[in-house]
Amino acid sequence: MSPVIEVHARARLITDGPLTRPVPVDLRYDPADERRTVHIGLPDGTDWSFGRDLLERGLRTPIERGDVRVWPCGRTQLIVELHSTDGVEVFQFEIRTLIRFLARTRAQTPATAPDTGREAPPRPPSRTTRPERGTPERGARTEQRDARAGRGAQTARG
Repeated sequence: MSPVIEVHARARLITDGPLTRPVPVDLRYDPADERRTVHIGLPDGTDWSFGRDLLERGLRTPIERGDVRVWPCGRTQLIVELHSTDGVEVFQFEIRTLIRFLARTRAQTPATAPDTGREAPPRPPSRTTRPERGTPERGARTEQRDARAGRGAQTARG
C-alpha cells in the first residue's frame, strides 16, 4: 500500500478588503481513496475533497465542478474558489506548489482504475469538517466550528 501524501502549504486568502493574508493549508492525497481524490484542509478545520483532475485542469484553463471553481491567474498563481452555505472563500496558490504535489500523487497512482481497466469518473466536490485532535465529542467540534464561522469566509454577493 502506498503512503498518504500530505503537503503543508501556504495560500493567500483573498477577501473583499484591500489586503490578502497568508493562511496555512494542508494538501492531502491518499492512494487508497477511490477516484483519485485530493483534499484541501483549511485552518478552520474544513476539508474540501474533489477529483485530482479538477486541480490538474485548472492549471491550464478555468474549470468548475459543483461548489469548486479553479482557474489560472497569470503564469505563477492558481485561484481556488470554494462555495458553501457559509459563504465563499477564495484562495490563491503558487502554481509550483500544486504542480509538485500533483506530480507526487501521479507517481503513487496507476494510470487506470484496477477493477475496470479505465479511468474512474470525476468525483463531485464535498466539504466536511475534520475531526480536531484531542476532541472526542462531535458536538464540541461543531460548536467550536460554529464559533469560528465567518473567520476568513466572505459572504457571496450578488
